[in-house]
Amino acid sequence: MADIIANPEQLSEADWRERLTPEQYHVLREAGTERAFAGKYDKNKADGQYRCAGCGKVVFESKAKYDSGSGWPSFTKPAEDSAVEENRDTSHGMVRTEVVCANCDGHLGHVFPDGPGENGLRYCINSIALEFDAAGEK
Repeated sequence: MADIIANPEQLSEADWRERLTPEQYHVLREAGTERAFAGKYDKNKADGQYRCAGCGKVVFESKAKYDSGSGWPSFTKPAEDSAVEENRDTSHGMVRTEVVCANCDGHLGHVFPDGPGENGLRYCINSIALEFDAAGEK
């Protein structure tokens, strides 16, 4: 389990490039999207927590994960309300709601109003933006 970066706002873009793989940098720092069905956590059914790959903050838990068929890990809610922030995204000629890590502002994915949970939300998250800690591991 990685430590959470306490002051990620102090990291320069050069620091982020050094910490992250090129693919992680593209998604987390440039708001990129990995290809559908290409990520390692789309079909992960193990019990545990998903952390932001940029800073280590727990952002989602497996108990809220489900298979949406979209090709990306999908969750009905974040680990806690303060784990993520939502921003209006008008890129690519669409209006969507972007989901970012509340600690480091890393792009995680988007949230859509078509989920199965009580809130009706589907948090569609890039696997490359996550790291997984299986329950019981230290």
